[in-house]
Amino acid sequence: MQQRRDEQHQRRTYRNVPHEQHRMLDLLVLAAQQQIVLGQRLDQIFLPFFQQLCHRILPLRLAYSFHIQSGFAPPAVQSSTTSCKNAQCRANSSLLIAPSLITGSFAERVRFSAYMLFMVLFTIFVYCPLAHCTWHPDGLFSSMHVKDFAGGIVVHASSGVAALVGALFLGRRHERKSEPANVPYVILGASLLWLGWFGFNGGSSLAANPQAVKAFLNTNTAAATAMLVWIFFDCVMGRKPSAMAAAVGGVVGLVAITPSAGWVSVRESILIAVITTIICNLACHWKNRTSVDDALDVFPTHGVGGIVGTILTGVFVYKYEPDLAAEGVSHAEFFLNHILAVLIVFVYTAAVTYGLYWLTNKIIPMRVSEASERLGLDRSQHDEHYGRLRELAEYYEEAETSAEKK
Repeated sequence: MQQRRDEQHQRRTYRNVPHEQHRMLDLLVLAAQQQIVLGQRLDQIFLPFFQQLCHRILPLRLAYSFHIQSGFAPPAVQSSTTSCKNAQCRANSSLLIAPSLITGSFAERVRFSAYMLFMVLFTIFVYCPLAHCTWHPDGLFSSMHVKDFAGGIVVHASSGVAALVGALFLGRRHERKSEPANVPYVILGASLLWLGWFGFNGGSSLAANPQAVKAFLNTNTAAATAMLVWIFFDCVMGRKPSAMAAAVGGVVGLVAITPSAGWVSVRESILIAVITTIICNLACHWKNRTSVDDALDVFPTHGVGGIVGTILTGVFVYKYEPDLAAEGVSHAEFFLNHILAVLIVFVYTAAVTYGLYWLTNKIIPMRVSEASERLGLDRSQHDEHYGRLRELAEYYEEAETSAEKK
C-alpha cells in the first residue's frame, strides 16, 4: 500500500513535467538520496574519530562548537537542545570576530591566501582552547572562577596579542600611512559596530532575560562614556578633538565592558569605561612613538582594552556571584585569578601565534612584495580597483613590468 501511494504521489508530481525530463528527475532524486546516505555513513565513520582526537589530543572540547549529539555539550546545557544551539551560535559569533580583528594590525602588507591559512590555524590552536578554558565548566579558567561574559579574554585579549605578534613578525610597511582613508566610512563602521555589539553582549546571556537587559544597558553606557572620555582626555593632553577619536573611544568602551557586561551596575560600567579608556589612550600614543606598525591600533585598543576589562571584572563582579563566597573563594583570590588568567592568555597566545605565523610563512609567504604593497592589496591580491585608484594602479603596474624587463 505504501509503495502504491508513493507511485501515485510521483505521478501527481510529474504530471506537468514533459516525459523526456522524467528520467532526469529520477536520476536527480536518486543522486540526492545516495548523497544523504553517504553523508550519514561518513558522519558515522569520521565524527567519532574527530571527537576522540579533539578530546584526547587538543583541548578543543568547546561545547558551543558542536551539536548536542557530539557529546561535547557541558552538563548545564546537555538537557536542552535550544540552550546548546544558543551557546553554539554565541561561540560562532565570537569566532568570526577574533581572527578578523587581527587583520587590522598587518593591513596593507599581508598575502590573502596566507592569511586564510593562518585564520584556520588560529581558530584551532588559539581560539578553541581559550574558549574551552573560559566557557566550559571543566575549563582551566572556569575552575579558577574567572568570569568572561562575552569574550574579553577569548576574543579581544587573544586577538590583540596575536595582532601585536603579527605586526612584529611581518615588520613595518614601506610607506607608513597615518591619516584615515575615509572619515565618514569610519563613523559609519563604528556606528554599525556599536549597534551590533548590543547583540554580541546582550546575546551572551543566551536568553531574553534581565541579564540580557543589563548587558544591553551597560554596553551602551560604557561606549558613550568612553567616547566622551577619549575626546576630553585628548583635549587635556593638548590634542584636538576629532571624529576619529570619538569612533576609537566608542570601540574601546565596547571592548572594556565585554567581560563584565551582564553583571556590573551602570555606575560600575561608567567607571570601567573611564579607567580603560585612559589606559588605552595612553597605549595608542605610546605605540605611535615606537617602531611597531600596528596599522589600526588593534593591540592598544582591543588587546589592552580586553586585558584591563578582564582585570576590572575581577574587581567588580565578585559581589554579584554569591556562590564564590560559599565555595571559600575570597575577593582577593578572585581578583588575582583574573590577573593570572590574563598572564596565561598573553604568554600562550604570543608563543603559539608566533609559531603559527612562522609555520604559515613557510607554507605560503605571508608578506607581499614591495611592488605589490605599493600597488595596493586591492589590485595585487584581488584585482579590484575603482575611481582614481585605477590610474595609480596602472602606473605602478607599468613600473613593475618595466623593472622586471630590466
